[in-house]
Amino acid sequence: MILSCKDIGKTFGVEELFSHVSFHINEHEKMAIVGSNGAGKSTLLKILVGELPADEGEVILSKDTTIGYLAQHQQLSSNHTIYEEMLEVKKDIILLEQQIRKIETDMKSATGKELEQLFATYTRLNHEFEMKNGYAYQSEIIGVLKGLGFLEEDFKLTTNTLSGGQKTRVALGKLLLSTPDLILLDEPTNHLDMESIAWLETFLLNYKGAVIIVAHDRYFLDKVVSKVVELDHGTCHVFSGNYSTYAEKKAMLRDALLKQYYNQQREIKHQEEVITKLRSFNREKSIKRAESREKLLNKMEVIDKPITYEAEMHLHLEPSIISGNDVLTVTDLSKSFGDNHLFSNISFDIKRGEKVAVIGNNGTGKTTILKIINDLIPADSGEIKLGSKVKIGYYDQEHHVLSMEKTLFDELQDTYPDLDNTKIRNILAAFLFTGDDVFKRIKDLSGGERGRVSLAKLMLSEANFLILDEPTNHLDIASKEILENAINHYTGTVLYVSHDRYFINKTATRILDLTSRHLLNYIGNYDYYIEKKDTIENAFLTSDSDLEQMSNLADTSSESKMDWQQQKEEKARIRKRQNDLKKCEEEIQKLEQRNDEIDSLLALEEVYTDVGRLMELNQEKKELEEKLEQLMETWEELAD
Repeated sequence: MILSCKDIGKTFGVEELFSHVSFHINEHEKMAIVGSNGAGKSTLLKILVGELPADEGEVILSKDTTIGYLAQHQQLSSNHTIYEEMLEVKKDIILLEQQIRKIETDMKSATGKELEQLFATYTRLNHEFEMKNGYAYQSEIIGVLKGLGFLEEDFKLTTNTLSGGQKTRVALGKLLLSTPDLILLDEPTNHLDMESIAWLETFLLNYKGAVIIVAHDRYFLDKVVSKVVELDHGTCHVFSGNYSTYAEKKAMLRDALLKQYYNQQREIKHQEEVITKLRSFNREKSIKRAESREKLLNKMEVIDKPITYEAEMHLHLEPSIISGNDVLTVTDLSKSFGDNHLFSNISFDIKRGEKVAVIGNNGTGKTTILKIINDLIPADSGEIKLGSKVKIGYYDQEHHVLSMEKTLFDELQDTYPDLDNTKIRNILAAFLFTGDDVFKRIKDLSGGERGRVSLAKLMLSEANFLILDEPTNHLDIASKEILENAINHYTGTVLYVSHDRYFINKTATRILDLTSRHLLNYIGNYDYYIEKKDTIENAFLTSDSDLEQMSNLADTSSESKMDWQQQKEEKARIRKRQNDLKKCEEEIQKLEQRNDEIDSLLALEEVYTDVGRLMELNQEKKELEEKLEQLMETWEELAD
């Protein structure tokens, strides 16, 4: 065991974030921390690395354990190049190499005992250099940088000129090169392209240390982790297996708890009805039975209803006016930044109603294309032509459309001055900002919260052409699904950049792949794109999938028939039971009425003085009592 958490709790003001969080991670183990935005995942990571104190509980690290931590937002700002920044991690190896080179020089002029001492030191330092993989540190740096999507020409870029995503990748590279015993990663895939994510998956799988990851990329978690810690409504649950296994177990557990709860509620309601009915018979034995059932009901340990409701943002995208059929025409577009030539002479057009995804490796210029269309940066050459009545709504992955010093309330009020205070509060509430949350400053929000504010502004824009740059970054899975649904129901046009394979597959009607400085067009979603990338593999998979699909349809059809037959039989059985119960109640009522009549007759003088009549009525009453007793038992069985 390399790290153990025991009953960790954290409260901010009067709000308890979580309590009694307990789990452990072993050497070489890969673990995910999951939960909705605001559940406290990033806070928990900060507690683990000592950046925040826990209010209760303790974090226990095994002796001499080294920890590396990648936060969501990086503040790298220096005059170092990317390569120089990475060399900082290998400073001890570089110093060691310098010492070895100096000793080599000194040995040339040394003699006798001095030479012996130098040679002994040289041998020791060489061994240490080899153990630290000193001969390969430069190739190791190059391998990590290329794996994270940097080209060799990028190595000379200074860190203070990099985008937020590039800074995060540099910080991630430095962390991976430092090889701590335990790595903590907060949303490491947010700024990686698909190839880089695949590289990181392989790196972490082969990493000798332990890894704790907070991420919303389901593909990534499925590949890497073997344990999942869930933060849910302030409590902690630990599941073995990858993300899909966790999701299945979570769904089964939730369904089982709900079923248990509803079954008990039905039983309670049923017992209350039986008790009421037994009392209504107004007989000594039926009242005793009712009291007996009441005692058992009072002793029952009532199950609390499982919490299944998750607060969800309400996103509805609708254009205020309909654009012309030709929304965007791009002709011979080219762009370079100095010697960095991104793309040349690319042309494409977008029609009304299309949902177009731009994909490609980082650094190919996907975001640049969006910025040129939005007139945020100029093109080197080419033409951008917007169609008739086109109104653009822009979502920026770094949220430059937000003013960091403003409060949420002021951000919306200043952008849409016609909105009254109630309307602004209602809009923010729809995006899960309630009460005093609306007076938080943008700069104090998490990445996911900033994303929700940007989406709120996007919704209010009532634009008919949405341009989205990595819209799913920092969103939890539930919010991603809500955004997917909103885009699918949106009657306008969408152009977006994303690396989220789930999101692309759910929403894209066309894909533009920016590769080798050109755009390749695929008329379909991500599945279609994958299929067309390799037609031979596609043909093989199609034949297999057709057979499997036919088999599944046959199985489904067979199961449906069986289910229908079982349901039919069950309905018939229930109807018969209900009819028997009704007949039994009618028979009880009839015998009770006759019993009451006999009691009335026995009270008459002409009856109780007539011995023959008296004996006859008493015998009838005795038989009635026996029949009633049997009917009561039958009724109880049928009622249960």
